[in-house]
Amino acid sequence: MTARLLFLLLTCLSLTALRAAPPAAVQLQRLRCELLTNPEGIDATAPRLSWELSGPARGLTQTAYQVLVASTPEKLAADEGDLWNSGKVAAGQSVHVGYGGAPLRSQARCYWKVRTWTSQGETAWSAPAQWSMGLLNYLDWKGRWIGLDRAFPWDDETTHARLSARYFRKEFKAAKAVTRATASIIGLGLYELYVNGQRVGDQVLAPGPTDYTQGVKYNTFDVTRLLRPGANALGTVLGNGRFYAMRQHYKPYKIKTFGYPKLLMQLDLTYADGSHEVVKTDETWQATADGPIRANNEYDGEEYDATKEMPGWSTAGFDAQKWGKAELVQEPGGAFEAQMNENMKVMETLKPVALK
Repeated sequence: MTARLLFLLLTCLSLTALRAAPPAAVQLQRLRCELLTNPEGIDATAPRLSWELSGPARGLTQTAYQVLVASTPEKLAADEGDLWNSGKVAAGQSVHVGYGGAPLRSQARCYWKVRTWTSQGETAWSAPAQWSMGLLNYLDWKGRWIGLDRAFPWDDETTHARLSARYFRKEFKAAKAVTRATASIIGLGLYELYVNGQRVGDQVLAPGPTDYTQGVKYNTFDVTRLLRPGANALGTVLGNGRFYAMRQHYKPYKIKTFGYPKLLMQLDLTYADGSHEVVKTDETWQATADGPIRANNEYDGEEYDATKEMPGWSTAGFDAQKWGKAELVQEPGGAFEAQMNENMKVMETLKPVALK
């Protein structure tokens, strides 16, 4: 009898515990802004937010949500949505929930989280996510378009055109402690960006191609960790991409071409004392086309001459006496637009088994 009573008591306690248990297993994950994970430099002024529910039980549904958006991580951690507090919204929507808060200015940083009510109870707040706004207005761009609008003796613009890559560099000093450094770049046709000798990002063949007379895409990067006190350097390589179209005198039909490669870029620095500085493209930048990339295009690939390498060209203190000055060039004509899709990147590298 005693054993039976003890068994019944334990069974009741177990069932009570199961009924009282919160839905801790229900998780909020994959927070996205405009379907991107923690994007930098978007230009959607009412960005759309998405998240996913995950739990072991079948039939899990969302019945309501609350979104908080804050201007600092500290405010978000304190549950202060100074940019937007949606309040509890009775809806099952978890994709493309439109931001409905305060107007967002250029380069604003936004930190957000979400909690939901579900068929299995209320969830905890999600882990925080973030996005930043790009340069929303034409006048926010402080630099000038630079380039080298000509072919060089080693280039060939006859039947099978070949044009070498353009290299640009700029040294500057960070006189005070930097708390935020944001690079915004339009490199046409294709670019690679370096800060103090380190390549920025994992993108290749960026930015995305367009009809450059209608729109040009810019990319934004947080490069704070690449900056150092004192002397710093920026470096950019420009390839032809679809901006300078090859084989214009070879193909029986013509592909639209837009001129020689060109660059617009700025580095926005925020210092610990709250002051700001902008390092921008202008005629003070140094430039050369006499680098290792002797030709590049989408038809024939890239020709690389390792004897022309310039070790340290994108670092401070490099001897650039043989370089010339960047030239101010005409802008392409298209509207400046944030690239709202992910760039291409290398997913796998195949190595040969043997070379014979």
